[in-house]
Amino acid sequence: MRSYPHNSPQAAARIVALLLIADGHVSRAEMDALYGRDIERELGLPPGDFAQVLHTLCEDLLMGMRDRRLLTDSIDDTALAALLAEVTDAPLRHKVLYFADAAATADRHVAPAEAWVMGAALQQWHLEEVAAQG
Repeated sequence: MRSYPHNSPQAAARIVALLLIADGHVSRAEMDALYGRDIERELGLPPGDFAQVLHTLCEDLLMGMRDRRLLTDSIDDTALAALLAEVTDAPLRHKVLYFADAAATADRHVAPAEAWVMGAALQQWHLEEVAAQG
């Protein structure tokens, strides 16, 4: 898996992209939710770069796929923790969660894999209490 500089727009976008593909299906509603909230501008990505980050993530996951059914089957708790550790800036973390939530709820169904990514982010970033209050 490629790494990005800590707190870079690409590191943040990759977490959103991971949640987007976590359930094995990217819906039009999910993409509309992200682009409707201007994900690239909000994360500081040049136009078209979110799609590039998503593509790169899929390439990386395909390389480690082997006999798995879903791209994200090669992401375990340790790998997810490493991706989450690339974002340490609190405001950027909140933006990531905002876009991840928008994508996860856009199709009116939060899949278990999407909930796993969100839950791991909330726990690792010590935001469980904020989510419970919000």
